[in-house]
Amino acid sequence: MAINLYFVRHGQTFLNKYHRIQGLSNAPLTEKGINDGIAAGKRLSQIEFNAAYSSDMQRAIDTAKYILKENSSAIKTPTVSTAFREENFGYFEGSDDQSVWHMIGSPKGANTFNEMIDKFSMEKVVDMIAAADPYGDAETNQDIYDRFMPGLKDVISKANDNDNVLIVAHGTLIRWLVSQFDKSINVADSPKNGGVTKLVANGDNDIKVEFFNKVD
Repeated sequence: MAINLYFVRHGQTFLNKYHRIQGLSNAPLTEKGINDGIAAGKRLSQIEFNAAYSSDMQRAIDTAKYILKENSSAIKTPTVSTAFREENFGYFEGSDDQSVWHMIGSPKGANTFNEMIDKFSMEKVVDMIAAADPYGDAETNQDIYDRFMPGLKDVISKANDNDNVLIVAHGTLIRWLVSQFDKSINVADSPKNGGVTKLVANGDNDIKVEFFNKVD
């Protein structure tokens, strides 16, 4: 039973534009962000979606609507799920990203988020951020696993063979999920706004990444 899962990163927001850390924080899509959603919709317009989901962040919901508007599917509004939220960065939410990654990674020999992931792994970096949060609010790797995996299994359980499912989510979460299923893919390269990542599920325990971060 093959189910095609199309994960799309939301369009650019103002916090993305200003290089601010954005997990549970929200910001509206920029004009570029709206166009990111439209462009992703046009790239996926030949794939009729049988189901559509997004995180409960408005930027993801709005992007999903732009994608679905370009699609022949009768679905025009995504089903919202907290499972597909971005990582909660705790105390670092809204902070200048370069300053935070330098503070956390530089003492360990990595000055940027991408360098940290390349050096330590996606999962380890999540735990490094959580450990650095003085309030203890940032999610750990286990927290993300416990939140995301049941949501993914629920989506798969509701789908039929050969269904096409749209899931609009977030950059770090998409890196994290790809790392769970294919360690050969370099998730140190950040997903682009509107980038498409495809997974194929043959049940809960057989999930493969077909491609990562396509924008063409």
